[in-house]
Amino acid sequence: MHKIIDRASAEQFRRWIEESEQIVLTCHVRPDGDAVGSTLGMCHLLQRLGKRATVIVPDQPPRSLTFLPGFKGISIFTRHDDYCRRMVSEADLIICCDFNAPSRQDAFGPVVDAAQCRKVLVDHHQEPSDFCDLMFSFPEMSSTCELMFRIIAAMGLYPEMGSDCATCLCTGIVTDTRNFSVNCSDPEIYEVLMRLLEKGVDKNRIVREALLARSLSSLRLQAYALSEKLEIIEPVRAAVITIDSDELKRFNYERGDTEGLVNEPLNVRGIISSYFLRQDADCIKVSARSVENFPVSEVCKRLFGGGGHRQAAGAEFHGTLEECRRMLLEALPGFKCYLPSRLEKIE
Repeated sequence: MHKIIDRASAEQFRRWIEESEQIVLTCHVRPDGDAVGSTLGMCHLLQRLGKRATVIVPDQPPRSLTFLPGFKGISIFTRHDDYCRRMVSEADLIICCDFNAPSRQDAFGPVVDAAQCRKVLVDHHQEPSDFCDLMFSFPEMSSTCELMFRIIAAMGLYPEMGSDCATCLCTGIVTDTRNFSVNCSDPEIYEVLMRLLEKGVDKNRIVREALLARSLSSLRLQAYALSEKLEIIEPVRAAVITIDSDELKRFNYERGDTEGLVNEPLNVRGIISSYFLRQDADCIKVSARSVENFPVSEVCKRLFGGGGHRQAAGAEFHGTLEECRRMLLEALPGFKCYLPSRLEKIE
């Protein structure tokens, strides 16, 4: 693989690891497969090196990731506030994974930001803020887990990687690429996958557990959303799904039950972008995905102050669900210039 990781930065990171005894790894709020995979994966490696490593997430990770080795050892800030604060205060090193600014950690952000120890950023999101002492920021990377693998290799620690670490890293790559269907045009990602498989990763199980398996209530919720709540905006080749809090309660919603729902309309020929608006307790959660290089990141940024990757982005809207939907529908015609010159008929 090409040497994209700066050698001096990799050596400095390894030196900081060697000089540290207690290390905290953390990620963004509403952690997904890439966030949990990158933190847990590196945690397993650090523990093999004899370090006291702890993963702290801002809030509850989805149950679809419970199969990951070490999942039960994750500390959740919203449940164990005092313990998490103490671990951060005692840390020699904090590794921040899969987020580009402290605000992406909600209430846990100020705790991490106030810590006096060294901090390292490992992330693949655009426009990172300067809040860490050492930064590995590669927006062109498929996932933070792919980036973490490359950093581990650049530090000369691949031989120390066990199957637990490899399984976690592979999970983040699989979930962020939708099982190698998006964000995977760089041939080297398949070499990364090969190296992880050499460590004993069961990729079929990762796909089954992280992408396919779901509860009966989750299946019914998604079926309802697609059959009753899906709107097709044909002039802009967009799909919009809205789900309010009463509908979530009706289907016994739990965190992660709508994971992947925003991707489903993209399977329809002719659909270029898809938007899912979910009414949470404190905001409207906006998720956006696209094909044909349509910039949903720009849609989320301009309308809601969000962002992400060009074809996978999100945001939060503080208002009513109907206000959010109306704002999106009124704005989408302004993005028609990004549509392909030749459009398929929606089938």
